[in-house]
Amino acid sequence: MTVPISIITATYNSAKTVKDTLHCIQQQDYPAIEHIIVDGQSSDNTLEIVKQFSHVARIISEKDGGIYEAMNKGIAMASGEIIGILNSDDIYTNKFVLSKIASVFEDGKVDGCYADLQYVHCNDLNKVVRTWRSGFCRAGSFHQGWMPPHPTLFLRRRVYTEAGIFNTSLKSAADYELMLRIFVKHSFHMQYLPEFIVKMRTGGLSNASFKHRIRANREDRKAWEINGLRPGALTLYLKPIRKIIQFKLL
Repeated sequence: MTVPISIITATYNSAKTVKDTLHCIQQQDYPAIEHIIVDGQSSDNTLEIVKQFSHVARIISEKDGGIYEAMNKGIAMASGEIIGILNSDDIYTNKFVLSKIASVFEDGKVDGCYADLQYVHCNDLNKVVRTWRSGFCRAGSFHQGWMPPHPTLFLRRRVYTEAGIFNTSLKSAADYELMLRIFVKHSFHMQYLPEFIVKMRTGGLSNASFKHRIRANREDRKAWEINGLRPGALTLYLKPIRKIIQFKLL
């Protein structure tokens, strides 16, 4: 049985990159895709580009409070049994990605899956500058600073129904907090697909300021607290260190 997959793409003045995102979904060999575009009322020609792609099922364009609010709107609109999120400057690595995702969900016990991610040069999608290999999630992984790349995450609709959507009170850690709920608080059955399925554009290695890291650390701590969870003594320090390890330079 072919399980419908909904893909949500949030856009805002994304004219420079969204065509690649749209094209990669249009080229997928999976037959049951619902592509939803949630636009933040772009002032460039993002919507004109989107309307050139007939595979797009739904488009909404209105002001919102940021990318996580846009993603929540898309989740509410989605009709597929499986929901994935692909950002407007990301692409899938090949045309078979969604077919592989669907095969993982053939096991009815699987609530969600995640995979590996490649960071590519902002002007050259074929130039991989670093990689993020997720590895398997084991008991205590999040306490050791582990997390998977959110763009590779696919969830059954029931997961959002039971665990909730993105907490928009968080700015930088809303995806981390959502994954804490899914993996740790509710212990949904998650499956690891050991393949690179997403390419994400980057302008180079992170040069985030010390001030930004402190702010992110505070939000990470809040993500644990609001779920009634307690991180380990070193969890919030290991998280950025593990990212450095996961982002293996090529």
